[in-house]
Amino acid sequence: MIDNSTGSLSSERVARLVQFRQELSQELNDILSYWIKNTYDALNGGFIGRIDENNVAYPNAPKGAVLNSRILWSFSAAYTLTNDPEHLHLARIAFNYFQAYFIDKEFGGVYWTVDPQGKPLDTKKQVYALAFAIYGCATYYEVSKSEAAKEIAIGLFNTIEEHSFDTVNTGYLEAFTRDWQPLDDLRLSAKDANEKKTMNTHLHVLEAYTSLYRIWPNEKLKGRVDTLLDNFKQHIVDGSGHLRLFFDERWNAKADTISFGHDIEASWLLFDAAELINQASGLADVKRLSLHIASAAQEGLDSDGGLWYEYEIFNQHLIKEKHWWVQAEAMVGFFNAWQLSGDGAYLEKSVDAWEFVKKSLKDQVHGEWFWGITSTGSVMEKQDKVGVWKCPYHNSRACIEIIHRINKMLNQDRLSNVSSGMNH
Repeated sequence: MIDNSTGSLSSERVARLVQFRQELSQELNDILSYWIKNTYDALNGGFIGRIDENNVAYPNAPKGAVLNSRILWSFSAAYTLTNDPEHLHLARIAFNYFQAYFIDKEFGGVYWTVDPQGKPLDTKKQVYALAFAIYGCATYYEVSKSEAAKEIAIGLFNTIEEHSFDTVNTGYLEAFTRDWQPLDDLRLSAKDANEKKTMNTHLHVLEAYTSLYRIWPNEKLKGRVDTLLDNFKQHIVDGSGHLRLFFDERWNAKADTISFGHDIEASWLLFDAAELINQASGLADVKRLSLHIASAAQEGLDSDGGLWYEYEIFNQHLIKEKHWWVQAEAMVGFFNAWQLSGDGAYLEKSVDAWEFVKKSLKDQVHGEWFWGITSTGSVMEKQDKVGVWKCPYHNSRACIEIIHRINKMLNQDRLSNVSSGMNH
């Protein structure tokens, strides 16, 4: 972070951050250990496609592009902290499998799912999946220097730009057939609206392009990151600070639901992107926008520190579930808001979200986090521990991101104290 709003740290605050870092370091190790122990597919290669909430594995389940990409990202990003050869080894397994089976070598892009033996199953081209493939491959390149990974990431960027970018209205169209023809059903999942543009895909294209820019500072790519930030400013973030979720191709909003998890996730990803491309002229605007979104996301906080799932404005219905990924993003998003604002209440919200996870979401028997809990506090039933959507990415990223930020802050604080001592 370039922002210094947090100023010099008190000894009490340093101790709090050190404790937070220690707990998240252990949690990161626990999460990755679960995936190493439970998900490697020794029979078919790659990783098992599904494990249910009772930790029962389904070796014949389809394998998803998003799951595999997120495993690739998680072990690659973790290696930047742990330097554990086993983490790099798992990242290599994930990359080799992805390269061999998920890349459509005839039409470009990636398959949505393959069968347990790696044969194409659902061949639609969901831009969301291409974005995560870029994210995983670019991060893998950072730790492996695999030119093949870099080439795939750049190639997928070009594929998205060729087929999905809306040259008239900007933004990205949601999905296509295998050979990039229009598709009737554009939805990522059954709960989504069937619309041509979504907040979710744009957020993760932004995330992917930001990651790619770290290894490939290309001017066209930089311009697209800038355009995506403008899309959020002009179309996606509403006046209240919440994100609109679904749009037609002309950016007319088509739904009326608040997603608290996406709000808090966007609040830090937008600033991360603006900071990376050195958007000096617009960084102050993005900082204000990030804090506006984080402030709005607080509306979804419960008294136990957990963040509710969604609020349906049209019928004033709060969905009183607390999903694993929403809590992970709350940990990072509120920590980022503290760094940007210097308001210690945001740091407390970050820590509170972690305390909620420890108390209510961690599976103390089998490991990893449950999908979520219901309004009564019970574990949500018939929700995967591992699956097309249940991946190590949100929770491992929360640990990795906050540990990196604490390390940087403590190093800066130590240098500041040394400098002050020299001046005296």
